[in-house]
Amino acid sequence: MGFHSKLVQVIKVGVILSAIMAAAITAFPIALPNCPDSCGNVKIPSPFGTTEGCYLNDTAVDGDYFINCTSNAYGQPQQMIWNINVISISMEGEIDIQMYNSIDCYDEYGTPLSNINPWLRVPGFRVSVTKNKFMAVGCDTYAYLNGILNGQPFSVGCLSVYNNTRSIVNGTCAGIGCCQIDFPRDLTGVNFKAYSFKNHTQVWKFNPCSFAFIIQEDKFNFSSDYLISLRSNETLPMALDWGDCTCIDLNPNNGSGYRCNCMVGYGGNPYLKDGCQGTGIGLIVMLVCCSWLYLIVKQRKLIKLKEKLFKQNGENSIETAKIFTIEELKKATNKKAKIVDQSQIEQFVNKIVVLSQINHRYVVKLLGCCLEKSIPLLVYEFIPNGTLFEYIHNEKKVSTISWETCIRIVTEIAKALSYLHSATSIPIIHRDVKSSNILLDSNYTAKVSNFGALRLVPLDQTEVATMVQGTIGYLDPEYLHTSQLTEKSDVYSFEVVLIELLTRRKARIDVLEKHIATEGNVEQLKEVANLVKKCLRLKREDRPTMKEVATELEGLRKTKKHSWINVNSNFEETEHLLAKTSDSSKYDVRNKSTEVYDKSTEGPCDVGLR
Repeated sequence: MGFHSKLVQVIKVGVILSAIMAAAITAFPIALPNCPDSCGNVKIPSPFGTTEGCYLNDTAVDGDYFINCTSNAYGQPQQMIWNINVISISMEGEIDIQMYNSIDCYDEYGTPLSNINPWLRVPGFRVSVTKNKFMAVGCDTYAYLNGILNGQPFSVGCLSVYNNTRSIVNGTCAGIGCCQIDFPRDLTGVNFKAYSFKNHTQVWKFNPCSFAFIIQEDKFNFSSDYLISLRSNETLPMALDWGDCTCIDLNPNNGSGYRCNCMVGYGGNPYLKDGCQGTGIGLIVMLVCCSWLYLIVKQRKLIKLKEKLFKQNGENSIETAKIFTIEELKKATNKKAKIVDQSQIEQFVNKIVVLSQINHRYVVKLLGCCLEKSIPLLVYEFIPNGTLFEYIHNEKKVSTISWETCIRIVTEIAKALSYLHSATSIPIIHRDVKSSNILLDSNYTAKVSNFGALRLVPLDQTEVATMVQGTIGYLDPEYLHTSQLTEKSDVYSFEVVLIELLTRRKARIDVLEKHIATEGNVEQLKEVANLVKKCLRLKREDRPTMKEVATELEGLRKTKKHSWINVNSNFEETEHLLAKTSDSSKYDVRNKSTEVYDKSTEGPCDVGLR
C-alpha cells in the first residue's frame, strides 16, 4: 500500500474518532430524564431546571435553582432566575446574570429624577470575587456596597469627584470619573447604591447621573462617554458562584461552597445518577491517532525537503562518490557543517568530482557526501591518531615519535602535496597546509586532510588570482601581498610545518626538541634546515617545487643527496639558520599586514609559529 493511501486511511480514522469523541462528549445528559435541558440558546444543567421536579428544591434552598423559561415582548425565549435575566450556566459552577445598575440622576437645577437601588439575597449563591469588581462612575459621585459577611453587616465604598473631563483617561478607573474596589469572599445578601455630593449641579452638562454596579471585570472598559450613556444601561453582566453539596471544593479563592465534580477521566453531569461517564480511553486513542498523523505528515514534509535539497545540491553531478543519508552521519559523527551560500554549490560539486578521483596513500580518502541538508556535507575516512599538531605540542605524545618517524612523516606530506600539484587530472593547491591539517593513522602514517580551502588550477595556467585564504603564520607572504596563488605557496606552508616539527618553536640546534637533537644525524638536521631555508625564500621562483622537496627528503632518508644540493657551499648558511641570531630585517607573516622589523632577538626559524 502506498504512502498516500496510508495517509488517507489515517486521516479518515482520525476524523471518525474525533467525531465519535465529540458526539460522546456532547451526548452526556445534563438534565434529569424527561426534563428540558435548554431554554432558547441557554443550556440548563441539573440541579437547575425549568419545570416542577426538574430542579433542586429543598427547605434550605427552596426555589433557588428554578429557571423561569418565558418569552419577552418580542416573542423570544427569556431565562429568568429571581426575576433576573440569565446569560449562561456552566458545569464549572458559574452562572452569569444581568444585574441591575444603581442610577441616581438629576436635572440641571439639582432636582432628583430617578433612583434605582438593586439588591440580591439568594441563599447558596455568592458573588464571584475573582470575576467581579464593584465600580462607581461619575464626577460628583460616591457609592456604597452593603451585605452580610460571616453573619455580620458589612459596608465598603468609593468616591469620584472632579469638575471637568480634561484629566479623564479612557480605559483607566483610578478615581477621576470612575472608581473601583474589590470586596471580600463569602459576601451575601448584597445591595448597593449611588449618591451625589451636590446633586451634579457643577458637572451636570457632562455628567447628570451617578452610577454604581457590580460587573464582570473583563466586560467593562471605562470611557468618558459612560458619564452619560450608562443611564441607558439598566443591567450589566455579573458572575455568581453556585453549588452546595459535599463533593469537591469549588474554588478556594471564591470562599466557601462546594460543587460536585466528575473524577479525572470522566465527563458529564455529577448531579445526575450515573451522570459521569468515562472519556479517558477514547481521549487517549484520539491523542495517539492525532500524534501518529502529525508524525507521518511531518515525515512526508521532511522527505520532500530532502528531495528538493538533493536536486539543488547537485543530484546528477556526483557520479563517483557515495551518497550518505543524514541519519547515517548522525550515527557516525557529531560534527556540524559551516554555513555556505547558494553561489558556492557549483564550486562544491566541482570539488567533489575532483576529490573523489584522488587515490593516494598519504591523502585522506573522500568516501562520499550528503545532499539532504541545506548545507551539503563531505564524508571522509576516519583517521584514529589525531593531528600532527597534537603530537608536536604535547609533551607526552612527542616523545613517542622518533627522528626516523619524523623524517618519514614529512616525506609523506611532501609526496602527498607533490601528487596534488602534478599528478591529478587538474592541479590542486591545498592553500591551508598546517600541522593541524595533517592526520596520523594507527601506524603514524601522514594523511593530508581538510580541503575546504583548496583551489583548482586550470591546466593552461601556473598561478591564479584569488582572495587570500589560509592560516596566518603558515601563509606564503608573497601570496598574502599579491593574492597570486601558486603551488609554491603550499611549499612555503609545508616548510613552516617542518620547522614546527623540528624545533617546536625553538630556532637553535642546541634547543631542538631534545630527543630529535640527540637521536638525529647532525648532518641530516643541517640539510633539512638548509632545505627549509630554500623553501621559505620570499620570492616563490627561488623556492624548489614540492616534487623536488619530496625527492630531497626521500633521499635524506636513504642518506643520498639530490644533485641541486651543495652541502659544503651552504654549510655556513645552514649554521646561520640553526645556530645564530640574525640582525637582518625579515618579513613577519604572523600579522595580516606585512611589516619590516628587526628580529635580532629571535632565530629565523620562528616564522609565524606563535
